[in-house]
Amino acid sequence: MALRRCWRFAGVVPRLLWNSTVLPGGRSSVSSLVNTHHGCKHTELLLRGFSSAPLNPDLSYDQLKQLLSGQKAVVIDVREPWELREYGSIPGSINVPLAQVGTALQLDAEEFNEKYGGEMPQQTDNIVFTCLAGIRSKSALDTAASLGYKDVHNYAGGWQDWSKNEQQD
Repeated sequence: MALRRCWRFAGVVPRLLWNSTVLPGGRSSVSSLVNTHHGCKHTELLLRGFSSAPLNPDLSYDQLKQLLSGQKAVVIDVREPWELREYGSIPGSINVPLAQVGTALQLDAEEFNEKYGGEMPQQTDNIVFTCLAGIRSKSALDTAASLGYKDVHNYAGGWQDWSKNEQQD
């Protein structure tokens, strides 16, 4: 019975997405409707195909270290420049303050390099956003995903986790 309800609901998803509106707090009417269908895993999987964010965008310290050792990621620190001067930064990261992420990711490569001192990430690059504790970087990830960046991740521990782990090494 529940499975039948899920598939019936799945038939209206394209119509809902076409007519969806954004509610206060950034939630869409579609996500509000889906949240009312508890226990319907098929609906969640179907809607997952409409999202550009990865299933689990959060990276651990070990995962980030592995990506950095293989030079397989562009790390963007979204803290303000004074925070990096005062506390430090992950080696090789590019500083793009959170308020500038949306604009920065739409610049041409030369402008990006001139303004931020690093290579402009491509939409297919593995990008890891970081900040102090993983809150602002999650917001940056959402911005990048909305701009079409496919392989975006959040270093949820941020600088606090990085510095703690680096002191232990």
